[in-house]
Amino acid sequence: MDNYKITIAGVERELKMFPVNDKLDIAAFIMFGDVEVTEKAAAELLKLCPEHDVVVSAEAKGIPLCYEMARQGCREYVIARKSIKVYMRNCTHVTVNSITTENAQTLYLGEDDVNFLKGKRVLIVDDVISTGESLAALEQLMEACEVEVVGKACVLAEGDAKNRDDIIYLEPLPLFFKD
Repeated sequence: MDNYKITIAGVERELKMFPVNDKLDIAAFIMFGDVEVTEKAAAELLKLCPEHDVVVSAEAKGIPLCYEMARQGCREYVIARKSIKVYMRNCTHVTVNSITTENAQTLYLGEDDVNFLKGKRVLIVDDVISTGESLAALEQLMEACEVEVVGKACVLAEGDAKNRDDIIYLEPLPLFFKD
């Protein structure tokens, strides 16, 4: 199979298949450049998500969704960065391992973002939740910021993530195991 057909927020797409290892393939969902899916998925997720003050995601694939949900909703968002930028002071950080990333990564928030978030109702979003490692890292980061996480949402719940009762998602995305 070269592609996996899926309908997301009423929009049909074909996702290209890629090997993770010799036993597992994934259908890669890339929101970058897909304005139609981003806008419609954000609108559908906002209907399902609790009230919140700010939307938070990790760099990079969750950025379009995070921005669009903030644009259509609460008008505020923050991105946890994967490296420290010169304008980021006194960073709070956590380490994450993800199915789509080869090495462990660290997520950072600068002091300004931490202060902005403090006491807010936060909705954590991502494009896909699979193993939950990125989500867990964002939750740890939010805990360090003393915020109330009111919800966790994604466009697609990959593999066993569809069985979680702590996330909101639009569609399940299977994992493809090889014999």
